[in-house]
Amino acid sequence: MPTSVESGDALAVDVSCSDDSLIVVLDDGRTVSVPLVWFPRLLAATPQQRTDWESIGGGIGMHWEAVDEDISVASLLQPEKFMRLAHTARPPTSHARRKAKFRKPSRAARG
Repeated sequence: MPTSVESGDALAVDVSCSDDSLIVVLDDGRTVSVPLVWFPRLLAATPQQRTDWESIGGGIGMHWEAVDEDISVASLLQPEKFMRLAHTARPPTSHARRKAKFRKPSRAARG
């Protein structure tokens, strides 16, 4: 199935990985670097597996066959829309807060 790309969308032209970062060079001259821990499969991959990537949709994303990983350029440019990151974790539900509020104090706290 053909993939269309809007004219304003940035496309990946080169990809590399350090021990702790994924670095993507875009066709508009920008370089995007994100923590490799965002992508556990790439983090666990060998250096050779990390270099073996292919373009998806003319550059709208990247694919690593050996580790079954697909990453879109859009997700790197706006991660808050695509990924559940540690700093965006939801607060506990009201039930969990009530339960925590009414826990018995520990033996040491009771004296």
